[in-house]
Amino acid sequence: MHAWPASDVPALPGSGRDLSLHDTATGGPVTLVPGPVARIYVCGITPYDATHMGHAATYNAFDLVQRVWLDTKRQVHYVQNVTDVDDPLLERAALNGDDWTELAARETDLFREDMTALRMLPPAHYIGAVEAIPGIVPLVERLRDAGAAYELEGDVYFSVESDPNFGKVSNLDATAMRILSAERGGDPDRPGKKNPLDPILWLAAREGEPSWDGGSLGPGRPGWHIECVAIALDHLGMGFDVQGGGSDLAFPHHEMGASHAQVLTGEFPMAKAYVHAGMVALNGEKMSKSKGNLVFVSKLRHDGVDPAAIRLTLLAHHYRDNWEWTDGVLAEAAERLGRWRAAVSRPDGPSADAVVEEIRAALADDLDAPAALAAVDRWAARQEREGGEDTGAPGLISRAVDALLGVAL
Repeated sequence: MHAWPASDVPALPGSGRDLSLHDTATGGPVTLVPGPVARIYVCGITPYDATHMGHAATYNAFDLVQRVWLDTKRQVHYVQNVTDVDDPLLERAALNGDDWTELAARETDLFREDMTALRMLPPAHYIGAVEAIPGIVPLVERLRDAGAAYELEGDVYFSVESDPNFGKVSNLDATAMRILSAERGGDPDRPGKKNPLDPILWLAAREGEPSWDGGSLGPGRPGWHIECVAIALDHLGMGFDVQGGGSDLAFPHHEMGASHAQVLTGEFPMAKAYVHAGMVALNGEKMSKSKGNLVFVSKLRHDGVDPAAIRLTLLAHHYRDNWEWTDGVLAEAAERLGRWRAAVSRPDGPSADAVVEEIRAALADDLDAPAALAAVDRWAARQEREGGEDTGAPGLISRAVDALLGVAL
């Protein structure tokens, strides 16, 4: 599966700073010092609907991670999946009378268009669940043969008790885990399971649903968590730098995936930091496909909204915060974009070297994008109020905003 085209990232003078991020597993900051190649895995979409602002906020956060690392002169090995077969996709296709493969392809194409418009840097590997199945089956067989998985009426479940480190990603108690499992795709009340929290690894073929050759597992399709594990281990290996996604993925998705990988490899942890973005709300409730309270990136674009204004709306909120989308926050971002573009359009201005360092420092400190925007705001205000004599300053600000914040002025 192909990703989307990459926008150029301008080179800046000097070098960026090592990145400190809030790690869900430890509950505190972790300063990451990758080698020459930083490794990151971000969970992708289930393509049964268009990209909404909650998606965009998450991918914006991890785009900033890439940009900070690139500014330190490292390479970035970024991997993202597409869950192009799963119950929500099949249910939506049946509801709409669509072929599920056509629905997945259409929405994945739209996602690519949205990511391109928002200037999100693409992954080096963009892998669909379907294409990953040949690598998933052997992992499930290994877990079963090691006694870490068991069969129930043809389905194969992972035993969470096989991992002594289970629970160390989300740090939730069993009651909270059970509630979230039921809400987020699990089946804790299914009779016959060894532990209510045990997640499915391989779903035996159901009549009317797609299935694939599972070798000794029999025909079926993979569970959600093992999909990401197979892709991450194949392309990144264990101990990669960042596992990322929305905060609703900490449990069960990232918790279960970590346990799968740790049992398979005997290594701990799967990732050096588990980093989660906050939720975006509309009319007081988290944006959700199931609720239908969504603001779509594609709809805004088709209505003539500048993608740079959309991106500035996202950047105005700290990535870990929960916040609410309103017409007002978009209008504020559009006004800011206009001020910045006017400021960099002049032939000279106040010195910008210190501003670039302020942006770097803000982003290195747990991706404090609002502080980075404030630094550019102050420079633009000085430019409007008093100007300056540095002929290189407007160009440097423009390149820094592009390279570090992904906004083209």
